[in-house]
Amino acid sequence: MSDSNHYYDLEEKESPRKAEEKEGFYRGLTIGLIVAALVALLLTALNVRTVLRAGKLQEANAQGISAPAATDTDAAREEKIRLLEQYIDSYYYKSEEVSEEERSTGLYKGLLESLEDPYSEYYTAEEYAAFNSEMSGSFSGIGAYIGMDPENGAPMITGVFNESPASKAGLQNGDYFYEVDGVDVYSMSTEEVASRVRGEAGSSVHLKMLRNGDFLEVDVVRQELDVPTVTWEMLEDGKTGLLGISQFSNTTADQFTRALEELKADGMERMILDLRGNPGGTVYAVVGVADQILPKGLVFYMESKEKGRLDYECKGADFDYPLVVLVNGYTASASEILSGAIQDAGIGTIMGTQTFGKGVVQTVYSLQDGSGMKLTIGKYFTRGGQDINEKGITPDILTELDEELYTRDKTDSQLRDALDYLNGTYEAPAQDQNAALLD
Repeated sequence: MSDSNHYYDLEEKESPRKAEEKEGFYRGLTIGLIVAALVALLLTALNVRTVLRAGKLQEANAQGISAPAATDTDAAREEKIRLLEQYIDSYYYKSEEVSEEERSTGLYKGLLESLEDPYSEYYTAEEYAAFNSEMSGSFSGIGAYIGMDPENGAPMITGVFNESPASKAGLQNGDYFYEVDGVDVYSMSTEEVASRVRGEAGSSVHLKMLRNGDFLEVDVVRQELDVPTVTWEMLEDGKTGLLGISQFSNTTADQFTRALEELKADGMERMILDLRGNPGGTVYAVVGVADQILPKGLVFYMESKEKGRLDYECKGADFDYPLVVLVNGYTASASEILSGAIQDAGIGTIMGTQTFGKGVVQTVYSLQDGSGMKLTIGKYFTRGGQDINEKGITPDILTELDEELYTRDKTDSQLRDALDYLNGTYEAPAQDQNAALLD
């Protein structure tokens, strides 16, 4: 479709001759109307400004934040918002289809978007409830993890629960969300997409997905789900425990405890911790996991605007198993904290590809009307002081996933490399060996 034709709806004008004939008749009436309108407009602006300022002070006091004194800038901003709304009401061709609530939401979201920070976001009451549900470890949905493609910023599936509605519908890792119930979501944040995908158990959601350049449309019936953030198994050699963490929620530390106990009881002699595709989660969840494998001391520290440096420490654990941690480009945030702590403490080997590089921390604030806000409040640094924001964790051993092999028969080449490393039989690819010789 061409973008060359732009149509602007202008108000209709009378012909010059008719205007002259009517000029004398309307001149006096027009001047009177203009004066009256200006007086009314001034009074309205003063009233609106007073109401807005009163509302701002009331909300600030309720949140325990000191509201600044009103300034000329505040007045100009409020006046401009009122003017924009008047233009919308008068000229926007679908103004009646946009509710006051939707306009307000647009203002709030726009304010957070003006920060140009991809992690700071305003949530409507529905979105905030969905966010809290995800962090609690249970929700009603399709049973898939939704992450962001670091290359194009599009929402995608980064994991599918076993025996979930998503799994039964044939959805896979790497599928992009294009539409949810007919609404274009390709440019939305992961939280916005998640809020649309979730819904009442038993209800159906229509998804239009993008896979390898082709569209796939499915109807998926939602159900109540407990998020299995930790999976584990003993591998065929009978001595290697494979433990995966898909995200860090309020239930993760307890699930990790159970997994570790069962693997030890089964005779585990060494462990592979799989953090590939883990988008992160809560600080307390990652510290709860670190408590069980890291030596006593710092897990990470944060530098914030409000409180300066904050240290997050663990009490230490008697964990003396050979350890490999698998990471990739979708390993982000809390999972990078754990990877970096393990690397800095020297208790494990990081294998895979460069991680995502999210080294900033957010705090979530709840508002009185049920809505909420996620705001970036500082940067974090790993146990050894690494600043990984927009850089990521560099693996000790770089190993790519052979996607062709995985597509053909589900062979996980990175997992195979981790096993070879633990067995002492791993050989780096020829090009990596040559690079090492050149160094």
